[in-house]
Amino acid sequence: MQFEVITLFPELFAGPLAASLLGKAVASGLIQVCFTSPRDFATDKHRTVDDTPYGGGVGMVMKPDPLVAAMEAAIAARGPAWRVMMSPRGAPLTQARVRTLAARERVLLLCGRYEGIDERVRAAHIDEELSLGDFVLSGGELAAACVIDAVARYVPGVLGDATSVDVESFSAGLLEHPQYTRPPVFRGAEVPPVLLSGNHEAIRRWQRKQALHETRARRPDLLATVELSAEDEKLLAEERDA
Repeated sequence: MQFEVITLFPELFAGPLAASLLGKAVASGLIQVCFTSPRDFATDKHRTVDDTPYGGGVGMVMKPDPLVAAMEAAIAARGPAWRVMMSPRGAPLTQARVRTLAARERVLLLCGRYEGIDERVRAAHIDEELSLGDFVLSGGELAAACVIDAVARYVPGVLGDATSVDVESFSAGLLEHPQYTRPPVFRGAEVPPVLLSGNHEAIRRWQRKQALHETRARRPDLLATVELSAEDEKLLAEERDA
């Protein structure tokens, strides 16, 4: 899978793309990340990519011409891509959106800076806007790195066990159940006995019950969107009655 990143600061991606699973995926060629700078398409001697906003206001706004030229050059060089702009105004990035992006061959990520991007870029040259949440970053680079990491996990070969993405939080609509490993007792805290029992059905039931409990306690909004089975309703009732 290939990512095109339009950014003034490609160096911000050096760490995430060189370490852990992403680093291995890049080194093996499972994913490719290409960078294009809008400054390379500025037309003045100072390579200006921003200007004061029409109508007044604080800060600077990224100019449309260098941005669009950079996007078009990246697409011309390596082929069409789904164009995503990282923006606080965008739709929340969800696991469902991650899966949809992972199904695409190439994704272009446009990283804004300053007070934002000229609206004409969004209106005519962007396929969708995405946001990591209700907060503001200094630029879109760190958000774009998160998108790359999340999407790359669905690329075949990136994860050691490809089925692990199916049981992680949000993949099935619920938060993931608690996880434990050795030692069986740590500073007086024991691993739940059911996990040591070897009874696979009892373990499955416990894990599902815990996932439902965690979701109800921490993210009840998610629980409201999940179609619960008869067993789920029974497990929730047991939790309420406990």
